[in-house]
Amino acid sequence: MFDLPTIWAALICIALLSYVVLDGFDLGIGILFPLGRNKDERDVMMNSVAPVWDGNETWLVLGGGGLFAAFPLAYSVLLTAFYAPVIAMLLALILRGVAFEFRFRTERGRKYWDWAFIGGSTAAAFFQGVMVGAFVQGVVVENGAYAGGWFDWLSPFSLLCGVGLVAGYALLGASWLVIKTEGDIQTRMRALQLPLGAAVILLIGLISFGTIFESEWVRERWFNIGSYFFLWIIPVATALVSGAFFLAVRAKKEITPFVLALGLFGMSFAGLAASLSPYMIPPAISYYEAANADSSLAFMLVGALILLPVILGYTGYAYWVFRGKVKVGEGYH
Repeated sequence: MFDLPTIWAALICIALLSYVVLDGFDLGIGILFPLGRNKDERDVMMNSVAPVWDGNETWLVLGGGGLFAAFPLAYSVLLTAFYAPVIAMLLALILRGVAFEFRFRTERGRKYWDWAFIGGSTAAAFFQGVMVGAFVQGVVVENGAYAGGWFDWLSPFSLLCGVGLVAGYALLGASWLVIKTEGDIQTRMRALQLPLGAAVILLIGLISFGTIFESEWVRERWFNIGSYFFLWIIPVATALVSGAFFLAVRAKKEITPFVLALGLFGMSFAGLAASLSPYMIPPAISYYEAANADSSLAFMLVGALILLPVILGYTGYAYWVFRGKVKVGEGYH
C-alpha cells in the first residue's frame, strides 16, 4: 500500500534539512563570534542559542541513524567515501560543545575556549559543505562497495561548497541575532545581512553552475526539454526569495529576513534533490536499490511516526519558552 523507500527517503531529507536550518544558525553564531567586542556581547550571542543548540543536533542523529537503518548500503558506501570529512566534522562538533560549556566555567582560559568555539563551529560548517560537494560529484562504487581513493572527496568544487555553507550559516546566525538581540549588537548584525546575503546568493549561483558542469547526467536533466519548465521553477523561486530578503533587510524587519534566509536554504535543498533524485549514491545507486527490506522499513516507520511528533513538540516548546530578546546578565552561566 505504501512506497516505503520513498517515504524513508523523504523522512531523511526532512531530517537533514531540519538540521541544516536549525543547527545552521547556531553554528553561524560561532562563525560570527569574533565580532563580539567584549565578554558581555559574546555571552549574549551564546545565550541566544544556549537553550536550543543541543536539541537542534537531534536532527543530525535522526538523519544519520535513519540512513543506517533504512538504507544500509548507502550508509556503508558514503561513510567509507567520506570517512575523513565525517570524522573532522564530528571532532569539530565535539570541540564546539565542550567549548560551549567550559567558557562559562573559567575566567583565565575563557579566550581559548572562545577560539575553540569559533574553530569548532567554522570547521563543522565547512566540512558539512565539503561533503555535500563531494556527494554531488559522485562516488565510485564497484560490487556494492566504495572503490574510490582516500581523498576523492577533496576537490575545488567540494571546497567551494564548504565555503558556501560557512557563508550561509553566517547569514543565518546574523539574522537570528537581529531577532534575539538589541542595541549595538543588533545594529552590527543587521549591517552584515546585506553583504552576507549577496555573498550567499553569489555562491549559490556558482555552486549551481558548478553542479551542472560537474556532472553530465545532471546537466542533461536540467536542460532536457521534457523537464525544463518544471525544474526551472526552483531558480526562479530562489530569485524571488532573494529579492524579498533584500527588501526585508532594507525595511529593517527582524523576523522576516531570517525566514527568507531559511527559504534560500530550502530552495537550495530543493535544487539539490531535483538534480540528484532518485540516486542515493550518485550516479550509481538509487534509493530503491539501497533500501532495507520493506518489513524493516515498515517496523521502523511505526517508531518514527511516534517519535517525530515528540521531537517537534519539545523543539517547538523550547523555542516558545525562550522567545524574546536576550539581555546582558541573563541566560546560561
